[in-house]
Amino acid sequence: MNVNLVHVHLLLNHVPTVGTIIAVGLLLLAFAKKSDHVERASLAVFVAIALVSLPTYMTGYAAERAIKDRPGISAALIETHQSAALLALIFMEATGVTAWLGLWQARRPSGRTRWNAPVVLILSAVSLGLMASAANIGGEITHPEIMAAGEAPMGTLAPDVFKTAYIARFQFTRPWAWPMLEAVHFIGLSLLFGIVLVGNLRILGLMRNARFVDIHRLLPWGAWGFVINSVTGMLFFIGQAFQYIDNPAFHLKVVFMLLAGANVLYLTLFDEVWALGPGDNAPLSAKAVAISQIFLWIGVIYFGRMLPYLGDAF
Repeated sequence: MNVNLVHVHLLLNHVPTVGTIIAVGLLLLAFAKKSDHVERASLAVFVAIALVSLPTYMTGYAAERAIKDRPGISAALIETHQSAALLALIFMEATGVTAWLGLWQARRPSGRTRWNAPVVLILSAVSLGLMASAANIGGEITHPEIMAAGEAPMGTLAPDVFKTAYIARFQFTRPWAWPMLEAVHFIGLSLLFGIVLVGNLRILGLMRNARFVDIHRLLPWGAWGFVINSVTGMLFFIGQAFQYIDNPAFHLKVVFMLLAGANVLYLTLFDEVWALGPGDNAPLSAKAVAISQIFLWIGVIYFGRMLPYLGDAF
């Protein structure tokens, strides 16, 4: 698979910042108009931005490799940009998970909790500030002319634990770190795929005596599995980034993961499966989505397992 990841990074790197501004605007509009529909739309945009932020961060390493040996490029500034971007990514993912939780809560008879939207707003404001800082540092790498004469490059507020060099060094100087992350990663994957399988098999007609809203309460466990997988997977990536970004199996795994995440967002937003009672049959469109979601997560598992064998990067 011949993919120019530098071009992908240039294509995506403004999406999280601009998208967050749009989502915050929608959320403020929802507060002003007291509109549940606009609020749900804003939460959905936050979830989508959180998904897009993952490949935005990862492809940044390809951009680093493309420019790091050029004259006048500061390796220290690149590392500062990576650390700032990682901190922004963490807050953006927290915003996306909290936004998805709000969409999930809206399906309960009692509705969303009152704290969800304000927390999303606070997290998104912090994320926006951190992303703006990371973007400004990124601009300083290749455009030193934007700094005033004698001005020092902007630093980052990220503590050492969020710095990419520290994370990579920690993993490879502690013999237990990588095996522990592998174990936790597979626990998260098992939790995620188990919940995905149960929910989608109900849509496909198995366990027809169960209402879909009864399966609904399991979904946060699947979301936690996704969070566990995302965190441990990102730690793996930071530890060996330049092996992953050249691996076609990794490219496909990320594509399948993003499509599967979009699939979950679709099932959370649209009403067609939520009215399924005991004995009810889901519409054909919902069954097609359920089949595709099972296929996509199997693809994530398969290409994750094939990382050492496809592309010969490990």
